[in-house]
Amino acid sequence: MQTSLHDQLFQWMKTYAYRYSETAFRLASGMESHHYFNCKELTLHPERLSALADCMVEELIPKLIGDFQAVGGLTLGADPIAYALSLAYQKKGKLIYPLVVRKEAKGHGTGQQIEGFWKDIKSCLVVDDVITTGGSTLKAVAALREAGIEVTKGICVLDREEGGKEALEKQGIRMVSLFKKAEFIV
Repeated sequence: MQTSLHDQLFQWMKTYAYRYSETAFRLASGMESHHYFNCKELTLHPERLSALADCMVEELIPKLIGDFQAVGGLTLGADPIAYALSLAYQKKGKLIYPLVVRKEAKGHGTGQQIEGFWKDIKSCLVVDDVITTGGSTLKAVAALREAGIEVTKGICVLDREEGGKEALEKQGIRMVSLFKKAEFIV
């Protein structure tokens, strides 16, 4: 029996990205948790990133109705996902631009907060590796919307199930995740 991409990614998450410790980890949100997920173990590994993009394009994104012209989110968690999704769509003959949203506008040059071919983009699928409170994703959404880009849908590798999805929904973002924290807690 052949393993599905989703099942393979789950095994990689368990093996490489998920850690449990009696000593709590400090998360980007400022919260602490005994459960830590470093999705860069997937997104910065070529084989795993390729499988992740294929799974998102084939299994996760079709759950969201509607088209989008770009994918992107707050640097650094979203960047490899956006690039990989753009390349996966390119192989299917569909042009989807990757966008990088800086944490703040550059203090030099053109002072842009968004990098990529965004000026003619009307809609973007926001992406992130992990959502906890949704703060990083909401920061990206605010920058994209300020640039005149519609953002109503998002995807992430892991939802820590700590209010992020609900916070995004309050801002009109339908967020779907490949995995949920509860799937890793036995």
